[in-house]
Amino acid sequence: MASRREASGLVEQLARQIVEHVRTERLAPRTRLTERALAERFNVSRSPIRAALKLLKKRRLIRRERDNGYLTALAAGRARTPPAPIIGKDEALYLKIAEDHVSGRIPGKVTENALMRTYRLPRGALVRILRRAAEEGWAERLPGHGWTFLPVLTSPEAYAQSYRFRILIEPTGILEPTFRIERDVLLRCRKEQQSLVDGEGLRLPPAALFAIGSRFHETLIRCSGNPFLIDALERINRVRRLIEYRKIVDRARWLSRCREHVELVDILLEGDRATAAAFLRRHLEAGSKDKTASP
Repeated sequence: MASRREASGLVEQLARQIVEHVRTERLAPRTRLTERALAERFNVSRSPIRAALKLLKKRRLIRRERDNGYLTALAAGRARTPPAPIIGKDEALYLKIAEDHVSGRIPGKVTENALMRTYRLPRGALVRILRRAAEEGWAERLPGHGWTFLPVLTSPEAYAQSYRFRILIEPTGILEPTFRIERDVLLRCRKEQQSLVDGEGLRLPPAALFAIGSRFHETLIRCSGNPFLIDALERINRVRRLIEYRKIVDRARWLSRCREHVELVDILLEGDRATAAAFLRRHLEAGSKDKTASP
């Protein structure tokens, strides 16, 4: 019964993520949604994606046509994400487990029962946290009730190297001959970053701040049209996620980076890619200096 509830929770969560994907990407009505593309995007198998699509069809948020599969049914602005479960009370425990993983206090493989004893959690609450860890790419379920925690950046040296790697590839992406400015996408990024500067960034937890920041940089590199650069940045973001949670401590300094994001978008919208690439390099170099100097 527990595994059935967990599967149901995953399907519900994927349904929300698909609707959010339609909304943020502003997909037009009748845009085709494929199981394969969605499975790759959310790093799951096709089976839960298929179940999530069926759930959205039942809610009349998408349509199914015999030849074209599933199609978006509503304009992006009208789509409504199904209500998410309340996870605020789990946030501190999630960050505690993440901190213990980064610090090496959790073994690489562990059972749910052992984690329940360590953190004094009921199974349902623990599974919610572990499912989130799996979605964020640093935990995987093993057969039965076991879990394995995946490698992440833990040492200051590796963290500094990750920034140097980003400095190599991200400005290069802007200078790629296949780079295309997607004006609507960049304007949405600008709006999101400006909302953080205007006060939203003072209220969000570190996990949300990291997600927004990494999404901004990944959006820029997707404009490069170079799949190797795109894959490289997405991979490095997955392994640096947890150490970043500990770095977002100086909100004022972090918000200054958001203001730089807004300025970078403005430069790109003016079509000056050379200046934008140089600006992004300075932005990353300053971020590296701040982050590697902080505890």
